[in-house]
Amino acid sequence: MSFLICLAALFFLMGIAYRGFSVILFAPVAAMGAVLLTDPSAVPTLFSGLFMEKLVGFLKLYFPVFLLGAVFGKLIEISGFARSIVGAVTGLLGEGRAIVAIVLVGAILTYGGVSLFVAVFAVYPFAAELFRRSNIPKRLIPGTIALGAFTFTMDTLPGTPQIQNIIPASFFKTDAYAAPWLGIIGALFVFCTGVAYLEWRRRRAGNEGYGEGHANEPQAVEDKVVIHPGVAILPLLIVGIGNKLLLAWITGAYGEQASAALTPEMAANPITVPIKTVAAIWAVQGALLLGILATVILGFRNLADRFSEGSKAAVAGSLLAGMNTATEYGFGAVIAALPGFKVISDALSKIPNPLINEAVTVNVLAGVTGSASGGLSIALGALSGRFVEAAQAAGIPLEVMHRVAAMASGGMDTLPHNGAVITLLAVTGLTHRQSYGDIFAITIIKTVAVFVVIGVYYGTGLV
Repeated sequence: MSFLICLAALFFLMGIAYRGFSVILFAPVAAMGAVLLTDPSAVPTLFSGLFMEKLVGFLKLYFPVFLLGAVFGKLIEISGFARSIVGAVTGLLGEGRAIVAIVLVGAILTYGGVSLFVAVFAVYPFAAELFRRSNIPKRLIPGTIALGAFTFTMDTLPGTPQIQNIIPASFFKTDAYAAPWLGIIGALFVFCTGVAYLEWRRRRAGNEGYGEGHANEPQAVEDKVVIHPGVAILPLLIVGIGNKLLLAWITGAYGEQASAALTPEMAANPITVPIKTVAAIWAVQGALLLGILATVILGFRNLADRFSEGSKAAVAGSLLAGMNTATEYGFGAVIAALPGFKVISDALSKIPNPLINEAVTVNVLAGVTGSASGGLSIALGALSGRFVEAAQAAGIPLEVMHRVAAMASGGMDTLPHNGAVITLLAVTGLTHRQSYGDIFAITIIKTVAVFVVIGVYYGTGLV
């Protein structure tokens, strides 16, 4: 029964999200409904002590990233920088390569360390401009951004700084560059197959065109000054490079813990923050601030009359995106606390092959929680000892276990209730009905890639 309650909550929220209802409203309904069916007396306790704690904790850490990312993306749009870069890309690759261009822009940002949530805000203005120029249906934009930002640069390419590639390192005593050959092979598979699928969808659309009457369209305004592409790309480079430099500086300057006491009274009990949990977030925030400052300075003449309204729209968008994702985070935490969730994880542990066991377990738990990092943390936190023992008994390097776990987390996590998916659709102004089919196809490709990599390892021994 407990197993069915978990599934019912999951499918209810997936259905609600797909039909376009607000997950901010229905995620707590789904989570507390599952608790009600399990133990009615626990509903108020788990709502305040778990759901709201996780929701608030997520916003505490990540809302500034959502806010600054939205402002940065909006400034890139209204300053004319997006149009300038799109024009240069179109001239370089040709209008027929619009999909590849957007995938590469997203990949460069996320592999450079920019959060995938930030990448959504930053890439969308480029995608909208380029797809409109190339007469490609807007409904293909979410799938294209997802391929560039949510897949091979998130957890497949060796060295990616995204959290999904960092989590396994602490469990397997590896590093971000674990199993580089398998990671590169997996990334090429996802990129080539994903682009081929999206190009097939573009051809299938025929003469449909970009479409009219869309929501959240970038503003079509006349620029006072035409921005050179070399200038327009500088803020993006500043964000990517600044993120890396600031991360190194923060960890070196603060050490294990940052503390502050502004008055003598506070000296006995200063405010402290563990650097390990916030260093990457502070680095991204600082890099985005530098990117925003650079955009304002370099595009001031175009921004002077547009900043007020543009920043208001960005703030509104960041609030919606942040709350959507935070409520999903709370939902996943409640589901993971249900008895049925343990039934699922225990059943998955019966799969005999170590790599397939790990891949399926992480994939399923990420799908149930609607979070790649959440499902990965839960799976490795509970089962990493078992995975290590099985790998050592089978002679499988832990680097391979790292790569398979990371890649599996980014497979079926992107079901309709996933926070990043909901954020992507909200930012692009599209619905699940319009665009989720393409996101799901990319999800399937990413899931298949995990088993392709496992097959390559067993067939060749490459690591």
